[in-house]
Amino acid sequence: MARRRFQSPTPFREGRFWWLFHWNDEFTNGKRVRKRKRTKLAPASLSEREVKKIAAEFLRPLNQGLVTVGSAISFTEYVETVYENTVLPLMAKATQDSYRGILANYLRPTLGKSALRELTPLTLQRYFSGMVDSKLSYESKDKIRDVLSSVLGSAREYGMLVTNPAENVRLPRDKRGRKTKPYVSPEKFAALLALIPEPYSTMVYVAVYTGLRISELIGLRWRNVHPDSMTVDERCCRGDWGAPKSDASNATIAVSQNVIARIERLKMLTVLVKAGRALRKYPAVRKFGPDDLVFQSVKDGQPMRDNNILTRHLKPAGRILGMPWLNWRCLRTSYATWLKMTGADVKDAQAQMRHSRASTTLDIYQQFVPESQKRAVDRLAQLENVPITFQ
Repeated sequence: MARRRFQSPTPFREGRFWWLFHWNDEFTNGKRVRKRKRTKLAPASLSEREVKKIAAEFLRPLNQGLVTVGSAISFTEYVETVYENTVLPLMAKATQDSYRGILANYLRPTLGKSALRELTPLTLQRYFSGMVDSKLSYESKDKIRDVLSSVLGSAREYGMLVTNPAENVRLPRDKRGRKTKPYVSPEKFAALLALIPEPYSTMVYVAVYTGLRISELIGLRWRNVHPDSMTVDERCCRGDWGAPKSDASNATIAVSQNVIARIERLKMLTVLVKAGRALRKYPAVRKFGPDDLVFQSVKDGQPMRDNNILTRHLKPAGRILGMPWLNWRCLRTSYATWLKMTGADVKDAQAQMRHSRASTTLDIYQQFVPESQKRAVDRLAQLENVPITFQ
């Protein structure tokens, strides 16, 4: 079979270029079709000897089987028939929605008609280099690269590509420089809670003083709340239930008595909800058995939706206080930063944040705190008064 597919056509000169006729495997409506293709090799100014070398290098991957038959399938067809049915269902619901949006808005319009084997490292680098003047943020470009790498990486795993051409692609340099992730200062936190109604105010309070992700808060059950600690063993994101983000996230953390008291207070709390011109009273917690949720939707006791709370309560309160960037991630960042401000050991902070590596806590979550750095410099200055002894 390999010998029958071996090809060695002779390049020919036409106009201002050298050309080559060769056979290519393509997929049309899910069927493999072998088609004759015309490829431009080089300018006509090159000698025939040099052009034959270029042609041999071009044909080498085809003749040696380095280009698989499956790589003839188009990017769009692979995404629709393989990736969306095989890989995406294994991801969290929010991640699926994010990936589908990036595929529809950025990758399919540009790369959709290209065969997988045409997506070489050079082709992809040109695509991302063309984003130099784009208004997209560096984070958005990085996310596009992550999704593309996920798609092509799965094609490599399933034998349709020999390598993942997106692995070493470089992004345009971020023109803004390093951006510090914002956090809520302790001084503004009390004002923030005053602007948010219950039970969402308690959710924000628990999020800041425990560092739990919003999906872990929504999936928190009463059996997970202990007298001086809290266990995280489940998460819920917009109706999608699952295990925590990583093995390190599945853990029990220490919690202050104030947090436990605020959570227990929900059992006796009644909230008012507008119903037309009237106000209706609902219990903040309808049931509080071991397997019942701590934070329940007010009307039906079902799991809450993080995006609804964000847009209706958290974001408006943040804008009033001059914090338009406020979101659920900021609350987790605030917890890590407050631990740093209190002088917590980095390993203790890592355990409380439930990170696999301390570098994640240090480099991503704990933000620049001028007061703590000022204290470090002041302690360093005290060394000037320490007498020096020589041995």
